[in-house]
Amino acid sequence: MRALNGFLFLLATGFGSGRSPLASGTTGTLAAIPVYIAAVWLLGPAAFAVAAVLFVPLAIVAANVACARLQVKDPGLIVVDEWAGYFLTVALHPLHWQTIAAGFFIFRILDVTKPFPARWLEHLPGGTGVVLDDVMVGLYGNLILWLILSPLRTFLA
Repeated sequence: MRALNGFLFLLATGFGSGRSPLASGTTGTLAAIPVYIAAVWLLGPAAFAVAAVLFVPLAIVAANVACARLQVKDPGLIVVDEWAGYFLTVALHPLHWQTIAAGFFIFRILDVTKPFPARWLEHLPGGTGVVLDDVMVGLYGNLILWLILSPLRTFLA
């Protein structure tokens, strides 16, 4: 059990990326990009989308472990929520530099501004609140990414 909690804490911190002294959420999101690239390359876009959805409950558990260990509601050290949100932002989009870059910027802007109901979800207890606001932002981001990139894909094809 101790090893599992250690792994979950490590996951919650984005394998250390959340320890960045400046903009840990941004650093955590950047750390999610190579994971996204590798996962889509190995699984394909559709299976990655399923994995992204299945990652959400794991992220909640990891955030719960970290919150309990740190005795803080939503410390900047926890970035697994950024991973979950970014994964949902780019899910079902083709693996391309435009998807990676636009997804990153869209997700970060939405994560900072927290459009309704994301800010409300943030107030849920423990890891649920830590993660679900970013999940909502990720879903918004995915829709915005479709709206932005769909015309570009036909133009660039």
